[in-house]
Amino acid sequence: MRCEDYPIPNTHDELIDPQGRARPAARRLCEQLARMGEAEIAARREAVDAAIMNMGITFTVYSEAGNIDRAWPFDIIPRVMPHSEWQPIERGLMQRLRALNLFIDDLYNEQSIVADGVFPREILQGSANFRDACIGMQPRFGVWAHICGTDLVRDADGTVYVLEDNLRVPSGVSYMLENRALMKRLFPELFQDSAILPVDDYPTHLHETLASLSPRERERPLIVLLTPGIYNAAYFEHSYLAQQIGAVLVEGADLFVGDDNVLYMKSIAGPQRVDVVYRRVDDMYLDPEVFNRDSVLGVPGLMRAWRHGNVAIANAPGAGVADDKVVYTFVPAIIRYYLDEEPILPNVPSYLCLFEEDRRYVLDNLDKLVVKPANESGGYGMLIGPLATASERAEFAARIRAQPRNYMAQPMLNLSTAPTLTETGLAPRHLDLRPFVLQGAKMYATTGGLTRVALREGSLVVNSSQGGGSKDTWVVREGQ
Repeated sequence: MRCEDYPIPNTHDELIDPQGRARPAARRLCEQLARMGEAEIAARREAVDAAIMNMGITFTVYSEAGNIDRAWPFDIIPRVMPHSEWQPIERGLMQRLRALNLFIDDLYNEQSIVADGVFPREILQGSANFRDACIGMQPRFGVWAHICGTDLVRDADGTVYVLEDNLRVPSGVSYMLENRALMKRLFPELFQDSAILPVDDYPTHLHETLASLSPRERERPLIVLLTPGIYNAAYFEHSYLAQQIGAVLVEGADLFVGDDNVLYMKSIAGPQRVDVVYRRVDDMYLDPEVFNRDSVLGVPGLMRAWRHGNVAIANAPGAGVADDKVVYTFVPAIIRYYLDEEPILPNVPSYLCLFEEDRRYVLDNLDKLVVKPANESGGYGMLIGPLATASERAEFAARIRAQPRNYMAQPMLNLSTAPTLTETGLAPRHLDLRPFVLQGAKMYATTGGLTRVALREGSLVVNSSQGGGSKDTWVVREGQ
């Protein structure tokens, strides 16, 4: 199978240059694919598919017929990036998370950025994710979002943009780790011959980050991973990460808060004090005493224990105030305000429907724009204007007029592609990249991340719940 036979797309391709040649970082991969031939590649692909089934690597699709577990859709042709290109991206990701954590801490305390007129008060007042119960809190290190999954896209001209920040309960990192394990089985020779930088150290860094948050000075703090349970779409990831970092996988019923405002885990040996909760439960279900009174997923009194400083929660309740597609448009200004630095990574140009001039432009150009609600995720609730019908655009126009604070719009980017193995051979498919950044006592960013790929021809939607898949991401050190 020759990369040279791959049809050159009309956008930036991650592996092949406009002349149809393999980019320098991908040359060894393309040479290996050519040596293997189609029959051997097909055999290795079948072996990987069998491994995915045997290892139980799944995700859940919610549908009218019920919750359906599906095997993780994985493409065996990796995305490849030179280390020299990755380094400024990594610096930009860390810069962004530092600024966002300063922003969150400020909003729940002094609100200086609002008083100084940099961030509009009306946007804060309209935030669906601002939690009054968090006002006055100052988590350890001033960090609220300890785990961030930032979505990056590349446009046709090669520019890498930040598409959004995921600061509440970002998911996908287990698939990044499993993708790498699968690729080591598939291409062991390339991992011996190429300087492909590792991602396997993420669990170690995640454990260190969580342990650093412990309110008690202990050599081995008790860390629990709070899951909504087996029917959650990301339950595979919850159980996988708990095992990898040595945390106890728990549900709300396994925990309780005592009269001393301390969180305990039930065990055969009696109650054990919990130091850190890595929560994979949304804010509104964390504590029925404070949020949704009907929730059976959380722990009554958990917010009391947190506010008394007796337990750490990652990500902290209320961190989602910065996980808002409208707030996203202000991140460059947030970076300048708190860090006195220019943003390393650019945002996609955006229009806020809250502002009359922007709203008028969006309504007049719905056939050219992508419109997103402020707080949806997974590709839901958005309008891809150029692909929408006239009636769909009219419906969205009505929504925008009714709730302008809830919508923002961006031009439709011509997302980069990468060769993807299809039934008819290699074909270009659009993709994005979700690196993961940790902040606690120290900062850490994955080398690369989870590449998500739109498996349907021409599709720009990469989410697995809507037909997307994933690739391993190789950051390759040059000259080795």
